[in-house]
Amino acid sequence: MKLSARDLARLIAKPDPALSGILIYGPDAMRVAMKRQELIAATIGQQGEGEMRLERLPAADLKRDAAQVLDAVKAQGFFPGPRVVLLDGVTDLGTEAVQAALSEWRPGDAQIVATAGQLKASSKLRKLFEGAKLAGAVAIYDDPPTREEIEAELTRAGLTRISPDAMRDLTALSRVLDPGDFRQTLQKIALYKHGDTTPLTPQEVADLAPASHEAAVDDLLHAVAEGQADQIGPLMVRLHAQGVAAVTLAIMAMRHFRSLHAMNCDPGGPSAGIQRMKPPIFGPRRDRMLKQAQGWGLARSEAALATLTEADLTLRSSSNAPSMAVMERALIRLAMMARR
Repeated sequence: MKLSARDLARLIAKPDPALSGILIYGPDAMRVAMKRQELIAATIGQQGEGEMRLERLPAADLKRDAAQVLDAVKAQGFFPGPRVVLLDGVTDLGTEAVQAALSEWRPGDAQIVATAGQLKASSKLRKLFEGAKLAGAVAIYDDPPTREEIEAELTRAGLTRISPDAMRDLTALSRVLDPGDFRQTLQKIALYKHGDTTPLTPQEVADLAPASHEAAVDDLLHAVAEGQADQIGPLMVRLHAQGVAAVTLAIMAMRHFRSLHAMNCDPGGPSAGIQRMKPPIFGPRRDRMLKQAQGWGLARSEAALATLTEADLTLRSSSNAPSMAVMERALIRLAMMARR
């Protein structure tokens, strides 16, 4: 059977003992490994591995000893309960061994959970699982997680009281972070909220999210976009002391004002434009940038981009002008422009 990611989520929520095996494959080894781990835990329980109801077989040995898969599937465990045979990193070379085990599988035997990298449509291993009546294959891609997957992660982390705005920010965060980082972030939030009965807020999500390497520049860019010219000098001194180059500031300032410009270009206005930003903008920064976009408008944001382009060209030219002074002058001009 050919299964979808949604079908796999249902199997993780409620394992099907009538299935002989599941193949999970995809280009992202981390995502594949996490889904495999979730499926096995759901099938044999948290104590299953300790009770020796999980058997791992090296995929590299399948061609040399094809019978070991069938032997493992048919073996009787010492402890009662469902069993799983894990084949991690299987290739087409192991297809015959897996095929023999699937053809001889009977109810009560161990279920096969196999993982693989990216498989073409012509892959023998993929065709085997997709063509079997009691087995299935599911592809895991780098698509953003669905709402069902996010809610499942929240449930596992013990987060139940979440405000709508915080849920919006968590959804945006899930599309920025790798699955493993997102799960660790949820666990950290759950520990922080342990014993706290108040709903999770966007501010708490922002405070507990992984710190971005660009966070140190955000204060400067917000000061520029909000017309706080008196703060630019001290912030520039601090960033220069931290080793931030003028060209880096130019690139990040250009990115910031391009975002404001893109919001204003949306037919539905900045409020609709911020919904389409890639990567998503979340937390208090979202409300702050939305207010900035509304204040700048389309014409002034275009003028700001022209000013930054001119400064960037000066920095990259053979000019002898001090680079940080050139950048500071451009940012002050933008801050004064925001006041008009």
